[in-house]
Amino acid sequence: MTTEIKAPQFPEAVADGTVATWHKKPGDSVSRDELLVDIETDKVVLEVVAPHDGVLSKVLKGEGDTVLSQELIAMLEPAGAKVAAAPAKAAEAVAPKAEAAAADAQVEDSWGPAVRKLIAENNLDPAQIKGTGKGGRITKEDVLAHLKGGTTVAKEEAKPQVKTEAAKPAPAAAVPFVAGDREERRVPMTRLRARVAERLVAAQHNAAMLTTFNEVNMKPVMDMRKNYKDVFEKAHGTRLGFMSFFVRAATEALRKYPSVNASIDGNDIVYHGYYDIGVAVSSDRGLVVPIMRDVDKMGFAEIESKIVEYGQKAQAGKLSLEDMTGGTFTISNGGVFGSLWSTPILNPPQTAILGMHKIQDRPMAVNGQVVILPMMYLALSYDHRLIDGKEAVQFLVTLKELVEDPARLLLEL
Repeated sequence: MTTEIKAPQFPEAVADGTVATWHKKPGDSVSRDELLVDIETDKVVLEVVAPHDGVLSKVLKGEGDTVLSQELIAMLEPAGAKVAAAPAKAAEAVAPKAEAAAADAQVEDSWGPAVRKLIAENNLDPAQIKGTGKGGRITKEDVLAHLKGGTTVAKEEAKPQVKTEAAKPAPAAAVPFVAGDREERRVPMTRLRARVAERLVAAQHNAAMLTTFNEVNMKPVMDMRKNYKDVFEKAHGTRLGFMSFFVRAATEALRKYPSVNASIDGNDIVYHGYYDIGVAVSSDRGLVVPIMRDVDKMGFAEIESKIVEYGQKAQAGKLSLEDMTGGTFTISNGGVFGSLWSTPILNPPQTAILGMHKIQDRPMAVNGQVVILPMMYLALSYDHRLIDGKEAVQFLVTLKELVEDPARLLLEL
C-alpha cells in the first residue's frame, strides 16, 4: 500500500518551510526511521523520516521548493515494490540545480549542510576524503579529519560551483575565490538568515532601543570556579562555566524589576510570572536562541547541562521548534569570540537583552590602590517604551553586584 510522505505540522508562528536536502531519490530503498529529507523553517531544520521500510517512488517537492504544513511531498511504496524510473520533471526537482556530473550530484545529495559548508570553505576535492558513514557517506568528522591530515586537494574547476538551493547556508563571502579574480557570486539567504535580518530591522524600527553599560569584576567567580570546578564536575557530570552565574544573577534581577522580564503586545504590557531565558548559541546556520524554561527552579548544574545540550543540538542541527519558541529575556555572550564591547539588539517581543563580553585584565582602583583585576563589560539593551533608564541601570547594577558576590546567589540574597 502506498504511503504519503507529508511535511511536518508547523506551529502557528511558522507559515511554511523550504525543502533543504533530499537524502534519498526515487527508486531508493529506505528503512524505517531513516532520514528522507530536511525541511528548513525560519528557526530550525526539521527532519522527515520514513514511517516504515519501503521504496521511495515519487518526489513531489524538490530542493528549494516551498512547502506548507502537512503538504504532500513524496510517496513511499512497500518494501520489494518495483518502482518505475522517475519522470524527467521529478528528476530535475531532486537533482542539484548546479551543472555537475550526475555521479557527483548523487554523492553530494547525501551530505549534510555542515559537510557542504566545510568542503566549500576549504576548496576540497570530495574524492580525496574517505567517508566512514553509511554506504561510504562523507560525514563532518571525516572532513575535519581530512583537514587535520593536511591532505587538502583543490578542486580542478577554476570556478567552484555554487548551488542556489536553500540547503546551502554558507554566505557568498565564505566561498573561496581564485587570487586576482574580480569574480562575484550571488547566493540566496537561508530562511534562518532572512528571518534574522527581518527581525533585527523590525526591532530597530519598532522599539525605542537604548543601551546602558557597566563592568563587573570576575575575580570572585573565577576564584570560586577554580576552587570547586573539579568537585562540581565530579558531583554533577558537567563543567562549571560562567554562564550559569549570569543566568542565575539575571533571574534574581528580573524578580526585582519585572518590566525587564515583560513584553509589549500592541498597546498592552504583558508581565510574565515565569523566567524563560534564551541563550544565544552560534551554529553553522547562524545565531540561534534556544530557551531555558523556568530557570528560577534550576540549579547551577542543571543550567550548565542545558547550555551544553543546546550547544550540541545547535551544531548538529537538531534544535526543535519547541526549543526555540518563547522566551522572556535573552543573554548573548560575544566574549567567546573576543568581543570587548557591543550593543546587543532586542529579540522582539522581549524588552531587554544582556550582552556579555571578553574578560580582560585591567588596572582598577581598589581602596586607593591600583590592582589588576579580570574585568568584563556588560551591556543591557532595552525598550525605552516600557523600561525607564533608571530601572535599566538598577537592573544591571543588581546583576553586577550578584556576580561580584556569588555567595548571594546561593543564599538568595
